[in-house]
Amino acid sequence: MLSLATWLYLLLFHGRFWLADQRLPLAESRPPAAGSWPAVVAIVPARNEAEVLPSTLPTLLGQDYPGPMSIVLVDDASDDATGQVAEKLAAAQPGLPFELVHGDGPAPGWAGKVAAMRRGLESAGRAEYVLFTDADIAHPADSVRRLVELGEADGLDLVSLMVLLRTESAAERAIVPAFVYSFAQLYPFPRVNRPHSRTAAAAGGCMLVRRSTLDRAGGLDQIRAARIDDVALGTLIKRGAAGGRIWLGLTARVRSVRPYPKLADLWDMIARSAYTQLRYSPLLLFGTLLGLLLMYAVPPVVGLIFAAVALGGGGGNWSLVTAVAALAAWAALSVSYLPTLRLYGLRSWRAPALPLVMMLYGAMTFDSALRHHRGSGGRWKGRVEER
Repeated sequence: MLSLATWLYLLLFHGRFWLADQRLPLAESRPPAAGSWPAVVAIVPARNEAEVLPSTLPTLLGQDYPGPMSIVLVDDASDDATGQVAEKLAAAQPGLPFELVHGDGPAPGWAGKVAAMRRGLESAGRAEYVLFTDADIAHPADSVRRLVELGEADGLDLVSLMVLLRTESAAERAIVPAFVYSFAQLYPFPRVNRPHSRTAAAAGGCMLVRRSTLDRAGGLDQIRAARIDDVALGTLIKRGAAGGRIWLGLTARVRSVRPYPKLADLWDMIARSAYTQLRYSPLLLFGTLLGLLLMYAVPPVVGLIFAAVALGGGGGNWSLVTAVAALAAWAALSVSYLPTLRLYGLRSWRAPALPLVMMLYGAMTFDSALRHHRGSGGRWKGRVEER
């Protein structure tokens, strides 16, 4: 019954997180007038991205943005041919100004990606907007234009998109939609987008930031050690000194091309930062694992067991009441997962299997804590975060 009460609260009162209805408008009714489009610089932090750049960088170089736009790609001390590949792609598709910047890796006290973002800012000039976009993100030709339209029309200081992640392998189809669903549960998008709510977040693959607001908030130095840089940036813009307005939404048009073909690849991706999300707290870890069991394991396990007991004539009315409450909780969590499955074009039969996926997430979170205490937490492309 506690599990059922939890799911009723989440469905009815937790910021409509599960509806997946915060989408970038197809067209703004009040775009900037001709000749008044603000300048934009796109900054791409890239470490060992030679394989994905041919699928993504041309989509940035091919933007149809009506105003001034340039691109800065930061080769973050790569071990592969990231820089050379980027230069060849830019030379083959002239048009937008392109600059390749070489980074030496993070200074002490800096997270790797944030350090690369700052390195890009140092070469970016004074554009009114900065688009931080990951090297694995492919954009439609109107992507930047639509982001700026929304920012200008609604006076936003940060416009961010949770891009559509790849779901081509069996592991991706099982794990990835639940990742997006869980992120929305932690940071309900409607609450993020409400000016007077304290809930703040962003999605790191695509973040358009008003440069003057970022400067007023103290710049990237304020989040220099952040491993979960997108949530940190959203919090800085909304709740920091600048007190800016932010918007976070979903999209099926801006896509990540990074493959996670095996469960082990996704496991590493999640275990890299799960314990960071819990602020390295054993108490929060225990509470999280207990919460996952209550919310996701109890409904199907208890429901099926007590339904069998009730059908067998045992346990009396208590068995029936317990079975109904548990199965109702299972139905509620399944219903809440359907909009995310539709976003990814996946069949609805996956919804009742969400508890199995979330038990995997619990195991990944526990493994993340183990990695941290062993000194190997946050490993990413050969780098391990400082203890």
